[in-house]
Amino acid sequence: MDHQIVLIAGAGLAIMIAASVFARRTGVAAPLLLVALGIGASYLPSTPAIHIEPEIILAGVLPPLLYTSAVKLPVIDVRRNFGLISWLSVVMVIVSALVIGALVHALFPGISFALAVALGAVVSPTDAVAATAIGRRVGLPPRLMTVLEGESLVNDASALVVLRTAVAALAVTTHFNLGRTVLDFVWAVVGAILIGGAVGFLTVVLRQRLDDPVLNTTISFAVPFLAYFPAEQAHASGVLAVVIAGLLTGALGARRFSARDRQTQATTWTTISFILESGVFLAMGYELPELVNDARAETTLGEITLLVLLVVGLLIALRFLGLAWPALQSHFGPDNRHEQTHAQLDQFEEHLDSMEPSSQREENRVAWARKRLARGRADADFEEREPITGRGLLVLAWAGMRGVVTVAAAQTIPAGTPHRATVVLAAFIVALITLVLFGISLPAVIAKLRFRPESAEDKRDSVQELMRLIGESAIDAVGPLEDQTVEGEPLDPDVVHTLKDRIVPRLVSGTRQLRDTKPDTREQMEAIQRRYLDAMREALSTERSVGAYSSETYRQVQRFLDTVEQRFTTA
Repeated sequence: MDHQIVLIAGAGLAIMIAASVFARRTGVAAPLLLVALGIGASYLPSTPAIHIEPEIILAGVLPPLLYTSAVKLPVIDVRRNFGLISWLSVVMVIVSALVIGALVHALFPGISFALAVALGAVVSPTDAVAATAIGRRVGLPPRLMTVLEGESLVNDASALVVLRTAVAALAVTTHFNLGRTVLDFVWAVVGAILIGGAVGFLTVVLRQRLDDPVLNTTISFAVPFLAYFPAEQAHASGVLAVVIAGLLTGALGARRFSARDRQTQATTWTTISFILESGVFLAMGYELPELVNDARAETTLGEITLLVLLVVGLLIALRFLGLAWPALQSHFGPDNRHEQTHAQLDQFEEHLDSMEPSSQREENRVAWARKRLARGRADADFEEREPITGRGLLVLAWAGMRGVVTVAAAQTIPAGTPHRATVVLAAFIVALITLVLFGISLPAVIAKLRFRPESAEDKRDSVQELMRLIGESAIDAVGPLEDQTVEGEPLDPDVVHTLKDRIVPRLVSGTRQLRDTKPDTREQMEAIQRRYLDAMREALSTERSVGAYSSETYRQVQRFLDTVEQRFTTA
């Protein structure tokens, strides 16, 4: 059996790699290929039956996947889209679970209301893996990508809280308590924020002090589980705690981690995410035929078909109805809302200009208010630059694929529950249908809507402008190059001459020449370059908190500074 496990693991990795390569060349979503290959593999002769415990998925696979996505998602993008993300991932998940639960119970009286709500909970959260993979390939606007990723991160927590309450009702009273669900959800959110925030902050501080890529990467492996298990023990949402820890790590790590640590972690976690995501979809297809056999013992093909069609139809209808509300708000809102926002900001600025602070405390308050004003102007410009139009809402409605969470959560329904196999199979088939239906048609829908991507020239201009801005801020903070000293000694004239034209915008383009310089000169050059680089990083962090540029622009400048740091570190 040990040899079989090794053989199965090796074959699984080979299938994952082949499916990924084929998907990139053909444009077919990789999850669809993996599910199909998994089904095919289950029919091969002498293949063993594999039963993956759902707790392994929920506690061992889901936290790393959520952490990987959360670390890469900019906090400022989540903040700017918080209203829509909350609507889709909290309100619509709860509404979908209750509506599906009520109708399924009404049409299938043999399925208790609690079990029907459990079914609604497991099929309500969307999975952004396939949708974002398609969106990146066909040029979906970055803001829509953020909404999809943010929704898929938070809706897992909402769905699992409802599922946990429904499962508890199955075990105790078979009655679903809405009031208890609300209280559980409130504590799940509050507890997750407290625990996830604490874990994220403390591990960032520890990793910053260690400054060792091997140790830091090892600690990063533990972060999702350090957030998940304590939160679950406290009856809070473990998955939301992981998301909070990941978002905080990503936000603080951009300034506190070294370039080497960030790049090592990014490569490692991308690999882990690829293996885990691919493995779940492959296992989903592999287990499907056996699940069909189990369901046949307690229901008919007609009942399964009717149940699946009902749930899929409700999911599609609720998805479109849920996004109709933001569309109506946008359509019937005031036409001059942008002008009103700018007018309010102008009034606030005039008020700040008229203030005459008489103490250091008041000066700090005015400085903080001016930063808030700059952030407000950046948010207003962002709304005008990247609005979510009716076309964007249509894409969000069409990106209704279900995946990893649905497959894993369905199997946590207690064994021995009447009609359990029917409900689990229905959830599997619903996830598969949405993957096929939306996964195949989504590229055509996006292409038909003809979103206009930002031109390469505009992207380049934004990066250059931000580089110039943080370069000037660094010079203002550190001072002119001629005034710098190292350990109290003025700079060698050759150092000043060499670096004077290379600090901004090409901070250290002379690093390749460091090996050819004298040791004393090289030490001075490294010290000064680090000084300006640190100042530029601080300026970049300040600019990122304001958000006047796109997240991709900040990422490109961050990568440039990381490359610069690594070059003169290894020189």
